[in-house]
Amino acid sequence: MKATGFISLWTLVSLPCGQLANPAEHEDVVKHAIKLHRGKGAVVTQRKQWVLESCRKLSGLLRQKNVVLNKLKNAIRAVEKDAGLSDEEKLFQVHTFEIFQKELNESENSVFQAIHGLQRALQGDYKDVVNMKESSRQRLEALREAAIKEEMEYVELLAAEKHQVEALKNMQHQNKSLSMLDEILEDVRKAADRLEEEIEEHAFDDNKSVRGVNFEAVLRVEEDEANSKRNASKREVEDDLGLSMLIDSQNNQYILTKPRDSTIPRADHHFIKDIVTIGMLSLPCGWLCTTIGLPTMFGYIICGVLLGPSGLNSIKSIVQVETLGEFGVFFTLFLVGLEFSPERLRKVWKISLQGPCYMTVLMIAFGLLWGHLLQIRPTQSVFISTCLSLSSTPLVSRFLAGSVRGDKEGDIDYSSVLLGMLVMQDVQLGLFIAVMPTLIQAGVSTYSSIFKEILRILILIGQILFSLAAVFLMCLVIKTYLIGPYYRKLHAESKGNKEILILGITAFIFLMLTITELLDVSMELGCFLAGALISSQGHMVTEEIMSCIEPIRDFLAIIFFASIGLHVFPTFVIYELTVLLFLTLSVVIMKFVLAVLVLSLILPKTSQYIKWIVSAGLAQVSEFSFVLGSRARRAGIISREVYLLILSVTTLSLLLAPALWRAAIMKCVPRPERRSST
Repeated sequence: MKATGFISLWTLVSLPCGQLANPAEHEDVVKHAIKLHRGKGAVVTQRKQWVLESCRKLSGLLRQKNVVLNKLKNAIRAVEKDAGLSDEEKLFQVHTFEIFQKELNESENSVFQAIHGLQRALQGDYKDVVNMKESSRQRLEALREAAIKEEMEYVELLAAEKHQVEALKNMQHQNKSLSMLDEILEDVRKAADRLEEEIEEHAFDDNKSVRGVNFEAVLRVEEDEANSKRNASKREVEDDLGLSMLIDSQNNQYILTKPRDSTIPRADHHFIKDIVTIGMLSLPCGWLCTTIGLPTMFGYIICGVLLGPSGLNSIKSIVQVETLGEFGVFFTLFLVGLEFSPERLRKVWKISLQGPCYMTVLMIAFGLLWGHLLQIRPTQSVFISTCLSLSSTPLVSRFLAGSVRGDKEGDIDYSSVLLGMLVMQDVQLGLFIAVMPTLIQAGVSTYSSIFKEILRILILIGQILFSLAAVFLMCLVIKTYLIGPYYRKLHAESKGNKEILILGITAFIFLMLTITELLDVSMELGCFLAGALISSQGHMVTEEIMSCIEPIRDFLAIIFFASIGLHVFPTFVIYELTVLLFLTLSVVIMKFVLAVLVLSLILPKTSQYIKWIVSAGLAQVSEFSFVLGSRARRAGIISREVYLLILSVTTLSLLLAPALWRAAIMKCVPRPERRSST
């Protein structure tokens, strides 16, 4: 049985290798092979004769291949001995022969790989899905490697063709006299060739053998245009510029980040269209929310919903839009810090440090309790509780915009307490991101290794505390010795030119966020501290910088809130509206009650009245739960269903936040002191 299968295998493989018969004969041979495979063919003698002829053809092809290889070797030796050729021309001709040698060897290897694969398939169990999956994976890997080799050979042939054209041009130039302009252009051409060789990175060749790099099959998609002529011309241009979209087998979409030829300027037109569309649609959406008495930020979120995957699905560069939106968070927190002077920070630092820690511990305790009752894994309970314990700093910053109150005698300003606690939660966010790998390992660990995991978490907490101490020590040095001279220099250089001032302040923000990122603390904390340090230079400095930075912040904040809307799925919310409303109200009420309880214990008696406003500001879920949830889902900490629940609860809590904030302001703040921030 095995022998017959192996002979049939040789027969089927040798058919495409012969290439000696015409198409009609090929069709007859294929039909005959099918009959033989089903046992309905000719007599045994004819079958044996057919197999012998097919094997003879394959053997003849292999012998011809060996003869050609010997001729190529002789040709290479003859080229190397030819004194009439330059070294460059010898290298080119030898390289061309080697390309043909490689093609012959690869063709032979493909034949025997096919034989081996078919033999493995015939010996396998068709009922064993695992075995079939492994065979499919091996074939896929072989096809990927073959595609890469063929691509490399094609690139080498293109280079050889280019060399041939250049050699022909050189021969033509040698046979005729060149004008001065032609000589200049020839020198420029040679300099341009050298430049391309110098700046080319060979990223493909350098990374294809790196550990963890996989070969993937991708689709290259061109953008459809109504006009076919325009489409054809545009496709030719995009083929040269490499601006088409790539899609892999997992439906991930990719765009060009760094071109091979860096001398040609390029622009991602998808990203440009996305930003233009968001900017145009944000105006009517924000205008509508202002008309009905809602904050404009919800208009921007609605804009993201309408343009995102759950709406028109017109945003192509989602990752790029979200990345640009992150700068909105950076500048928002910088302006928050600009209004939050170090003097006020020193006044509430104990409350800011203790409050979020107590609330997070209580949330985790309640989460573990409910997780035990509902039989949820402890790692999943800890993650969900910690994720829901965070509150939105950009949202509350918009609530407090223009409403920062001066301190009364012995009183603590509610805005100072609220912003201090939110900044501390941003620090906790950085700590939680650092601890997430340990949570992933804890999910698959046995009870014997729990002690090691707890010890690892304690070490990570120690590292974060050390980083925080280093950050605040650095801030003290900057405030004492550097920030004053730095700002005075900027102010002196920027008289009549705000460009230098804006650039200097932006560079300082980026420097602070880079330092905090290097110290494994959140970048958001660095932006906040940058604003707090500059505010120490006085009220006039704060007003000048705020007037320059606010327009930048406002535009980037629109992009940020629109990017949140890209992750809102109204259809899912409508399908599960009852469950989601119950969960959202439960989370909001629980956070509000816990915040009131914690603040009742740590606030001075003279400032107890602000606990209602601060608790209302904390009673929603941070938009960073989107980031944490996506990481946890990829890591297997939570399921797809839990991830969608977290996204929906976060969105609904953010929608409820303005109403709760307005109610707290109306109840707790006297009418003359209210601000129009809500």
